[in-house]
Amino acid sequence: MRDLAPEDPAAIGPYRLTGSLGEGGMGKVYLAQSRGRRRVAVKVVRPEIAADPGFRERFRREVEAARAVGGFWTAPIVDADPDAATPWVASDYIAAPNLAERVNEYGPYDEDELLSLTVGLAEALETIHRVGLVHRDLKPSNILATDDGPRVIDFGISKAVQGLTTLTDTGLIIGSPGFMSPEQASGGPVGPSSDIFSLGAVLVFAATGKGPFDAESIPAMLYRVVHDTPSLSGVPEGLQDVLAACLEKAAERRPTPGKLLDRFNGASLLAPTRPMQRGEATTATSPAQTTPGATPAADARVSHPTWGNFEGGKIFIAIGLLMSAGIILYHLLSGDDGLWESLVVPVLFSFIPGASLCLWAARHPRETIIEVTGQGLNYVHLHWNWQGLWEEIQSVTLAPFRYPEIDRTYWEVKATWGENWNPADQVPKPFRVKGHSRAARILVSFTGAAMARAELTRLDVALRHHAAGKYNPDPALIALLHAS
Repeated sequence: MRDLAPEDPAAIGPYRLTGSLGEGGMGKVYLAQSRGRRRVAVKVVRPEIAADPGFRERFRREVEAARAVGGFWTAPIVDADPDAATPWVASDYIAAPNLAERVNEYGPYDEDELLSLTVGLAEALETIHRVGLVHRDLKPSNILATDDGPRVIDFGISKAVQGLTTLTDTGLIIGSPGFMSPEQASGGPVGPSSDIFSLGAVLVFAATGKGPFDAESIPAMLYRVVHDTPSLSGVPEGLQDVLAACLEKAAERRPTPGKLLDRFNGASLLAPTRPMQRGEATTATSPAQTTPGATPAADARVSHPTWGNFEGGKIFIAIGLLMSAGIILYHLLSGDDGLWESLVVPVLFSFIPGASLCLWAARHPRETIIEVTGQGLNYVHLHWNWQGLWEEIQSVTLAPFRYPEIDRTYWEVKATWGENWNPADQVPKPFRVKGHSRAARILVSFTGAAMARAELTRLDVALRHHAAGKYNPDPALIALLHAS
């Protein structure tokens, strides 16, 4: 970050500028602060681009689409003003080096780190493409290498797929030589598969420290992008075929983000700045290996025994305590002998049956179950059952939960709905959230850190896969999964 120059404005919209983050083809990017001291990155569009007759309307549509991009692997758009004298867009500021800086400082990624980077970026592109956007400039400097995974930034030069209009009058080149697709380099139509080509080039850079089409000049580099076979020397063998497919010259032969996620489903989804410790995650079966009737690879079913169904025993014991208290009080006041003989009745008819019921419940636990599938969430606790469909669920969280009176950590899976949820679909009592009529939750706990990490990894992988855009991992969960 650099200090503001004398010609830089003091504020953009409601945001006070505090520094300059850089300059790109679309304009300058500033670090700014809201009145509530939230830090954001504000991109200000170049005046010559803003002067284009159709730009503001295209920009407005693009910002609306970008606001809908959810998921964990992007920096969300928080504000914009297409009608300002100089249009601008603000996104969350993430304090982290970009991928180019990270590779230059620490060297290329190893295979585990590269797998983490691949699935994170594939999921980011999946969420971007889902709302009709194409990034068009995916490159190392537009990817932040945070402690808990990559973040794709700078949607300022992406365009809605529908209604494409070129900006030829401005002389703006959209894309970066060496990372743009052949169709982009040759001025052809650009779609989501163009981002996959750029993804392949980015991953080669992360693996080797060099691009697959490096050359001494930009024209030579563009020629290589369009005509030459990519250089994959130094890429781990397990990834060479995947990156070669991403770098196919024919757009239709490249995999989709979903296909990439299917290929590496169950691979490390953790931080690309530290290799994942072996044994931290459960490797799932790929679709090609799944047998008929088997559970899909990204589905998860996590359960734990429930030792809490002691209500009958508690009632018997409570009756026994009341009877005993009454008998003791009577003998103290009356002075009668035979106190111990009188206590035989509550012992025989209350304490013994109550203790027996509690012992039986402890030796015959029922399961509390969470299921994450392609359809939605399923909760089971004792004889209660609840199911929520992804099409109805607005958001889902997986976070630690502690009862103040119990020295034990539970993990809560909570689903919430928007205002239009039909309250006629009642949530069973064990899954209700106090004070929240549009939510359902379930608690599970695990024996030991190793089991907790393994089971929570399975849940995390399944939620990332099935609830993309609705699920954001809790920081405490990320910290646990990263612990060695």
